[in-house]
Amino acid sequence: MNSICKMLGIKYPIFQGAMAWIADADLAAAVSNAGGLGIIAAGNAPGDWVRDEIKKCKTLTDKPFGVNIMLLSPYADEVAKVVLEEKVEIVTTGAGNPAKYLKEWQESGMKVMPLVPSVALAKRMEKLGVDAIVVEGTEAGGHIGELTTMVLVPQVVDAVKIPVIAAGGIGDGRGFAAALMLGAVGVQVGTRFLVAKECNVHQNYKDKVIKAADTDAVATGRSTGHPVRSLKNKMTREFQKLEKANVDIEELEKIGAGALRAAVVDGDVTNGSVMSGQIAGMITKEQSAKEIIDDYLTGLQAVISKSSEMIDFEI
Repeated sequence: MNSICKMLGIKYPIFQGAMAWIADADLAAAVSNAGGLGIIAAGNAPGDWVRDEIKKCKTLTDKPFGVNIMLLSPYADEVAKVVLEEKVEIVTTGAGNPAKYLKEWQESGMKVMPLVPSVALAKRMEKLGVDAIVVEGTEAGGHIGELTTMVLVPQVVDAVKIPVIAAGGIGDGRGFAAALMLGAVGVQVGTRFLVAKECNVHQNYKDKVIKAADTDAVATGRSTGHPVRSLKNKMTREFQKLEKANVDIEELEKIGAGALRAAVVDGDVTNGSVMSGQIAGMITKEQSAKEIIDDYLTGLQAVISKSSEMIDFEI
């Protein structure tokens, strides 16, 4: 049995990405019910909101699900307590070091899996005693690192002994197969689940992802040290213009303030931040969470079936 499936009690090694303002109980439950691992994204939400979503998710699924905690959030401490009080079995973390929470979480039986963008951070997390790591390449949507999934995953796999989940640019069964060949034991998928029927993101957001071309996902904010990948629009063009003019970071941050909520909740895909991975150009329709997972599995099986033909040369 696949090691991460055995560890977490899930059917398929497919995690749903923790997308702030997007990954709520409805989406998480749908993914978990389909055999993957649904994840509620705490983002910058207060503990009470996270608690309500956890309780709701428990009414929608009896399968394992997780909560992602953004450690830079001002509410991180209270959310860390909420997941303990609500007996959440799986926690993923991002934007920081979970060390101060780890002992208490793991003593409760919780499985902890930080997201890492580098080999150095992967090694550090392994030394802390985390259960697995999510390794995200720059192809992903939202806040990104520099290295691609193709080059980062095998280096991390070689550097650590704990299970590795690959994330970033995994758009179908071919990407799933590639991640497994690189040494990962599973994949994390964000952008595909943006257009899941159970996802509560504004329809304008979904439509923009579905209509996106291969070059529409761009990175802004590299000059600030915190690059973000989203789909081209008026906001990204203005941001890039100001970056080239070397304006102060404070001015750039004003443009980004509230931009994600504007796109997700209000449907403002012109001035809002439509965070999306580079696989947006591969997405052509809305599907249920189950249909999306089935599509990954069917594609993976097709690659496996063709594998002998693909390496039909002398080695």
